[in-house]
Amino acid sequence: MKDLKVIIAVDSFKGSATSKEVEDYIENGILRYKKDNISIKKIPIADGGEGTVEAIVEATSGEYKYLEVKGPLGNTVKAKFGIIKNNIAVMEMAESSGINLVPRESLNPYKATTYGVGQILKQILDMGIKEIYIGIGGSATNDGGAGMLAALGAKFYDSQNNEIGYTPIELNKLSRIDLTTFDSRVAKTKITILSDVRNILCGENGASYIYGPQKGASKEDIINLDCILNNYGNIIDEYLGEKNSIKPGSGAAGGLGYALLSVCKAEFNEGIIKIMELIELEENLKDADLVITGEGRIDNQSVNGKAPVGIALTAKKYNIPVIAVVGSSDRNLTDIYKNGIDLVLDIINEPMSLDKAIKNVKELLEFTGEKAIRAFYLGR
Repeated sequence: MKDLKVIIAVDSFKGSATSKEVEDYIENGILRYKKDNISIKKIPIADGGEGTVEAIVEATSGEYKYLEVKGPLGNTVKAKFGIIKNNIAVMEMAESSGINLVPRESLNPYKATTYGVGQILKQILDMGIKEIYIGIGGSATNDGGAGMLAALGAKFYDSQNNEIGYTPIELNKLSRIDLTTFDSRVAKTKITILSDVRNILCGENGASYIYGPQKGASKEDIINLDCILNNYGNIIDEYLGEKNSIKPGSGAAGGLGYALLSVCKAEFNEGIIKIMELIELEENLKDADLVITGEGRIDNQSVNGKAPVGIALTAKKYNIPVIAVVGSSDRNLTDIYKNGIDLVLDIINEPMSLDKAIKNVKELLEFTGEKAIRAFYLGR
């Protein structure tokens, strides 16, 4: 009898479990119900946010590198990046400037910086690497990538020609930028952005308005931060003679996408598509009997570049059933079910607080993993 082949490829549950942990717990639940004649392959996954490095490095048998850099609020953090086939580097901004590194009560979009991102990039350039993938989800910042640019040699000046800092509170005084001392190696490096966000830099669909609130910005802050980024974008656009601030993805990660697209001449890619290609996901799942995917929260917006839908659409090329295991879901999942997912299972099995759900995530995922395999066998 042929073994049942199950692929588990689930994004992290932000704030409670990594992609690898989620997949381990789901596997435990499956094996409670069926231990024989079953083959389980776990593939850590991400869409450009937290966990991107781990997903790609683990799938490609790469190696990790570690260094100490500035965190979002200037504190020192230990960050990692990966080296994969053919001397390619993989990094994520969340390692140095992620919202996961700042307690909720300490979030401050005026002071948060991407300086650490630039420090990681510089370390990679020092290694002589010419190709870099950078996941830019999960940021605590709204500095337009100015911190990253500063770490690589950019200088910022006010109207009195005084050099100023690179956080939004300093950029409020920005009058001109000087890129003459910017690291020349960047121009000789292929940088690819991995992101599920296509917002532009400014305006009602820009970085500040859409993502500012989750980074601690009030309504008044949002207006002010948007003005700061608008001025910043206009100055750099004029300096370069290109209108990069209206490019899709320029508003990703608090505008880090803009600095990468404009000054660093990076290429923008939908994160999950490129990551699936890098980890050869399609090759791994094309002969599977069942795919289990998921993420912390699924709703109809998840069709816009989120990992579970990207995985499901690939599975459907081979008519493979797909179950999504999620932390929570919207009441209306019409678009999700139209895009390759056959069943959505929430892990919450009784009324409970978020804190309780996070504390019991292992048990809840194991329970739901068992439920998923039982549901699959109902149809056999």
